[in-house]
Amino acid sequence: MPSAFQFQCHFILIFLAASKGETRYLEVRDAGEDEPFLLLSEDLKRELSAGQIYRRSLRCIDMLSIEGQFTFTADQPQLHCATFFIGEPEELITIDYDFVNIDCQGGDFLKVFDGWILKGEKFPSSLDHPLPTSQRYVDFCESGNIRRSISSSQNVAMMFFRIHQPGNGFIVTVKKNTNLFPCNVISQTPSGRFTMVIPHQHRNCSFSIIYPVVIKISDLILGHLNGLFLKKPSAGCAGVGDFIELLGGTGLDPSKMFPLADLCHSFHGSAQMKIGCDNTVLRMVSSGKHINRVTFEYHQLDLQETENRKENSIEEFCFPSI
Repeated sequence: MPSAFQFQCHFILIFLAASKGETRYLEVRDAGEDEPFLLLSEDLKRELSAGQIYRRSLRCIDMLSIEGQFTFTADQPQLHCATFFIGEPEELITIDYDFVNIDCQGGDFLKVFDGWILKGEKFPSSLDHPLPTSQRYVDFCESGNIRRSISSSQNVAMMFFRIHQPGNGFIVTVKKNTNLFPCNVISQTPSGRFTMVIPHQHRNCSFSIIYPVVIKISDLILGHLNGLFLKKPSAGCAGVGDFIELLGGTGLDPSKMFPLADLCHSFHGSAQMKIGCDNTVLRMVSSGKHINRVTFEYHQLDLQETENRKENSIEEFCFPSI
């Protein structure tokens, strides 16, 4: 049975696929179990390609993956609301406050968080984000007109709000900007291909896939030569400044996930791993002394997929959790 975390994350991503900004534009098509079953209609595609500003109302719990102007007006006290924002891996998210009418003195709030939080776990983790956790929150009731525009550090952000008085609310405009060197990423899809580059920066970057997956690393360039190890208490890349680690777990925070394998050397070829965990993370640790680069592809793990492949294949993990 899926864990509660997996159910919640999959609900969020399914909600994203099902809404994509507006349910009235959805069309249903025949598809197999492993294929997307909802897509944007041609009406919305034409509307967006024509350069029009996309507008709609926000729900108390909502997901946005598209630029536009979004309005929330409380029709009753709304005490536990959140909006998840997500973009493509190479996109940053900017949220502009166009209009805000809330009662801060009466207990209302409107906060933006740089990342995602789910059941107390954060992405990116505190180890991978450039700011301390307290500075990742921007509270409208504290900043007011000082910060009318807030930008994320990665392709995900989150907005929390509480509004007691019916009729109160806010309007925000969501924009996306290009991130030349994407670092921390949550994938919108269970399959894809990505190249992560850290150019002479002392930072850690995590790519999160909230699905059990087969992940295959085809190209890895690090600033040294060492070895590849399965994680053991006495082995690994702890003494190396630049390396890749594969993590698996049941939560959102990479720092709380189980380390499965380290890759400590540059190679051109194929290193594959089946990870049956609710969440899979590829994490690059960089000393800042080199240009580090990794290219990998991934696809959702078929539960019937038990055969061994001819490529270099590492051990399988986490299958009891799915």
